[in-house]
Amino acid sequence: MTDQNQTNSSWGGRFSEPTDAFVARYTASVNFDQRMYAQDIQGSVAHAKMLCKVGVLSEQERDDILRGLEEVRQEIESGNFNWSVELEDVHMNIEAALTAKIGITGKKLHTGRSRNDQVATDIRLYMRDEIDVIAAELTRLQQGLVELAEKQADTIMPGFTHLQTAQPVTFGHHLLAWNEMLERDYARLMDCRKRINILPLGAAALAGTTYPIDRFYTAELLGFDRPTENSLDSVSDRDFAIEFTSAASLIMMHMSRFSEELVLWASAQFQFIDLPDRFCTGSSIMPQKKNPDVPELVRGKTGRVYGHMISLLTLMKSQPLAYNKDNQEDKEPLFDTVDTLRDSLRAFADMAPHLQPKKEFMYEAAKRGFSTATDLADYVVRKGIPFRDAHEIVGKAVAYGIETGKDLSDMTLEELQQFSDEITADVFDVLTLEGSVAARDHIGGTAPNQVRAASARAKEALAQR
Repeated sequence: MTDQNQTNSSWGGRFSEPTDAFVARYTASVNFDQRMYAQDIQGSVAHAKMLCKVGVLSEQERDDILRGLEEVRQEIESGNFNWSVELEDVHMNIEAALTAKIGITGKKLHTGRSRNDQVATDIRLYMRDEIDVIAAELTRLQQGLVELAEKQADTIMPGFTHLQTAQPVTFGHHLLAWNEMLERDYARLMDCRKRINILPLGAAALAGTTYPIDRFYTAELLGFDRPTENSLDSVSDRDFAIEFTSAASLIMMHMSRFSEELVLWASAQFQFIDLPDRFCTGSSIMPQKKNPDVPELVRGKTGRVYGHMISLLTLMKSQPLAYNKDNQEDKEPLFDTVDTLRDSLRAFADMAPHLQPKKEFMYEAAKRGFSTATDLADYVVRKGIPFRDAHEIVGKAVAYGIETGKDLSDMTLEELQQFSDEITADVFDVLTLEGSVAARDHIGGTAPNQVRAASARAKEALAQR
């Protein structure tokens, strides 16, 4: 017979020959799932305590396991742990090290659980921790944007539709639009976290266990809201991972939109903002260049995160219940999504508070493109003219302005009155950029006092998180 020591100690009893060396490398996950070591140990500590509570382990066995797990943790964190591909994954590496330290008692830790529910628990613990870090970075970015918005409540710039000058807004108002996107993103993350925070441990391989386990106690120890309801679904569910990558894709999409605007605004053609030098690079051949690398790279990494979401959806689309080896492929896209999103948010949170608006260029740009045309139309309507007629009147005035090279505010009263007798001297109050933004004095509007009020509300909401 084949020496049993040549087969994997976690499942080798049924096999008559060892796994091919290439297959062992091909199927191993330890090279990437070792990042979950802290969560794996955390879950094992709770499992050992639960097994002792229900009488499966003695108090001495529990204490030996807890001591051994802490020693393993210290070895890993000091860089002295030897990860083995032959042991396949983070779970077996830690269990083998534990058994080497405390003897046969280490083998008792796996009583009442399977690697199927163990990995499902580890991923949820890991994602819960990472969402908290990501949410903190998201909040930090929002705080920076809101603080800057408050300072720039009076800074006038053009608002765009179709990237064409539409109506004047303020830089503060524009920054708060970004904050609104991120506010929705935060809510989605927190909602996703609720579905992550349910304990699968105790489902074992797929059908539960015959041991008298107390899953509610384990859930309490690990800070989960409750245990899962169905053992089959517990070990095969990866909805939470897909949901996270979906939420991450939306965040990255929003940040890509921010990035596009920052890249445009920092260009010589716009000159709306100046990015801090530490977030830019130069050219190896053109000495004058200052390249907006951080927003460009965030914009580029967005597609990477989208790809991970599609990867996970495709991974799960044809899987029968319950656990399948396919699910090992969930970790690398999930881990890379976490890293990409966290780092992108950190870069933006560091950069955003230090954006420097070039107010004079913004103001001059807002004066171009007849940005107060809508204000003139509203003015004429208030004189009793139907809006459709007012629209035609202003359209003719704009055509005249294009022909003569004059903005509406540069025309004389006589020039404006050739389009409507209802236009009088008070028209110039609404044709200024300041008058235009101030006139939209309602919640959600561009008026500087409304921008400041919205900033105050946003700051209060962020402070309550």
